[in-house]
Amino acid sequence: MSQTILYLECSSGISGDMSVAALLDLGADRKVLTSALASLPLSGYSIEIKDVLKSGIRACDFHVILEKDNHDHDMQYLHGSSSIPGEHTHTEHTHPEHHHAHSHHDARNLNDIIEIIQAGILTDSARELAIRIFHILAEAEAFVHGKSIEEVHFHEVGAVDSIVDIVAFAVCLDNLQPDRIVVSALTDGTGQIRCQHGLIPVPVPAVTAIASIHGLPLKISAVEGELVTPTGAAIAAALMSDEKLPSEFRILKTGFGAGKRDYATAGFLRAMLLRPVKEEMHDTILTLETNIDDCTGEALSFTMKQLLEAGALDAFFVPIYMKKNRPAQLLKVICKPEDRQKMEAIIFRNTTTIGIRIQELQRTKLERRILAVETPWGMADVKCCAYGEDTYYYPENDSVCQLAQLAGYGFSEMYSMIQAYVRQHVSV
Repeated sequence: MSQTILYLECSSGISGDMSVAALLDLGADRKVLTSALASLPLSGYSIEIKDVLKSGIRACDFHVILEKDNHDHDMQYLHGSSSIPGEHTHTEHTHPEHHHAHSHHDARNLNDIIEIIQAGILTDSARELAIRIFHILAEAEAFVHGKSIEEVHFHEVGAVDSIVDIVAFAVCLDNLQPDRIVVSALTDGTGQIRCQHGLIPVPVPAVTAIASIHGLPLKISAVEGELVTPTGAAIAAALMSDEKLPSEFRILKTGFGAGKRDYATAGFLRAMLLRPVKEEMHDTILTLETNIDDCTGEALSFTMKQLLEAGALDAFFVPIYMKKNRPAQLLKVICKPEDRQKMEAIIFRNTTTIGIRIQELQRTKLERRILAVETPWGMADVKCCAYGEDTYYYPENDSVCQLAQLAGYGFSEMYSMIQAYVRQHVSV
């Protein structure tokens, strides 16, 4: 029942091309990738996948080669020189077939990019991830330049190579299908780099904006130069990853994604597929609570919906009486520590409270997964939980309701029947 974990180790930074290369090196299907890229209405480029040496270690390099008249010079500060030192042990050149193209020299807005992604033949999850990454980039660019998302026109992230990098990453991640994702703190360099408008500090403003908005942990190293690109930071933010690895795990496979420049650091993104030796049963959670006596029921309902959609583990209201015997509601939210800032923002934005109490708690949780079971009454989803040698089965509410209605049984009766059938006929 152990899940597969994808771990991205960003001690040498992270960029779009490094992320794609690392996943390809882990075993993402190259044919699936090239087919997906060929389906995009985008031209003016080819891709090259090859092995190189970085710090004496074989790594995969994913390179988007732009036609001379299609090169966006704003991208130079993100990717630097296209030459990669090292011994080339394998090279693969791919030239996708392309459909009609957008003008190479027109700046694209977010809607233009979304249209390109939606036109491609991608899975729903890959398409959604690619769009989410670009939305995070748009949000950061809007923040940096003091504009709305609708007003932002991309030069850097709207360039062909960034579209290819982001779509390629989404396709490769979807192909690998990890159960969980853990991303380490992002390690960036120091100093300044040159862009179209002059010198800007490292970490670049778009990276700091993404880190601030999404609560990404950021570390500054003594390396002079840019190690974390806006695309790399947006990928980390879009994954909504866990921050902590299990205490014990087995490494199933390791992949290395090469960077394009040589700095006083390893120069690659390491990705690992892991499997916990034992499912973690204990973790730390936060309880956020606040008393609210002057907020409408509609606002509270909307708040709960927003909290749950944003990743709250649970959210609920308890009727209470406050000073002067005023009826009120106690809002309690259970969340992961890394989601605290996000939950607080939702509560302050949508309710009238002016303060939130925080409590850190230790939690014991059962190892669990959802089983799809063919029963005599139809297909049912059943939650399977384990504690030591004991296994517990809990039919999911929607399945029980559907089968009870179809078979003409009451809810409790159908629940018990499904539970008894699973105990007798399913072994895990």
